[in-house]
Amino acid sequence: MSYRIAVVGGGPAGLTFARVLHRHGHPVAVLERDPAPDARPPGGTLDLQEGMGQLALEKAGLLEEFRALSRPEGQALRILATDGTVLRDWRPGPDERANPEIDRGQLRDLLLGPLDVEWGRAVTQVVPGTRDGVLVRFADGRQETFDLVVGADGAWSRTRPAVSPVTPHYTGVTAVETSLDDVDTRHPDLARLIGDGSLAVYGVNRALVAQRNSGGHVKVYAQFRAPLDWHTDLDLADAEAVRSSLLALFDGWAAPALDLIRRGTAFVHRPLHVLPVSHTWPHVPGVTLLGDAAHLMPPLGAGANLAMLEGAELAESIAAGPEDLDEAVRAFEERMWARAGRWAKITTAGLERLVSPDPSEALALFDRIRSS
Repeated sequence: MSYRIAVVGGGPAGLTFARVLHRHGHPVAVLERDPAPDARPPGGTLDLQEGMGQLALEKAGLLEEFRALSRPEGQALRILATDGTVLRDWRPGPDERANPEIDRGQLRDLLLGPLDVEWGRAVTQVVPGTRDGVLVRFADGRQETFDLVVGADGAWSRTRPAVSPVTPHYTGVTAVETSLDDVDTRHPDLARLIGDGSLAVYGVNRALVAQRNSGGHVKVYAQFRAPLDWHTDLDLADAEAVRSSLLALFDGWAAPALDLIRRGTAFVHRPLHVLPVSHTWPHVPGVTLLGDAAHLMPPLGAGANLAMLEGAELAESIAAGPEDLDEAVRAFEERMWARAGRWAKITTAGLERLVSPDPSEALALFDRIRSS
């Protein structure tokens, strides 16, 4: 039987789901609100783990292409004290492939491949239980029905209300993102400091993290504990005002760390929100969720990996031709909830330690991860 299937969202979760279905010859409508793949910056770099993101790409038949694009050297991590002392300097071995880095844009293009994405299809509402199936309403006034709608539309999902009333809540930690371009030529001192992968500096209730992307691009994240309205008296569109505010917040840190802020080209406000650690919902026939739409958690390396693996696993369940599609989705949800719940606990505890009153907590966390 051929099912009418739609996935809402063209991020890693939705595209992996669609690509695995495509590999098995099953049509799927990919509904993406952006008008084009390059309509906005794709974001920073992702580390894809062997048992999750890389496994998903293997299920999609894309693992070898990923290996050709990825940066194993990006697994390197250097940690500094606020006075500039190097506390840890981890570098991957020549054959280390546990979690190589890839730019989000490169991953998106890899997953897109032959997929026919419906760009500019902004979903406003998903209504299950109608006579003809699940009704999807769009911002342009049109509507369509499907047998299964998969919400992979991120933190502020328009699909989630069809199954759950829960919305994300603020963690108490805010990140402000900036960037360095052509770092090896324009900022060779910072390029050497950052190395091939990431640089992290941890202080009291704040942190600076720099991550190398491809093409000499570096993303810098200033993280700190603050009320959600911390910027009430600050114009976030005024880059120099934001820069001055951050430099005051990190006052007293070593000059090379502060240079990551001083030389940044623009600033983006990113307060960190999460869903409850054990977010589940009563099963709703014809609708399910993947990734951040289902289990938004702190950005500590698990979210995109889980989302991609979930997309691949759900697609394989459908491609296997179950006698009852609804029961196959229900079984998938049970597996997803159990695994995501474990990772949500890990990442929530991790955020508490990385942006902590005691900076030694962050160091101890990384030591434990590296020794495990």
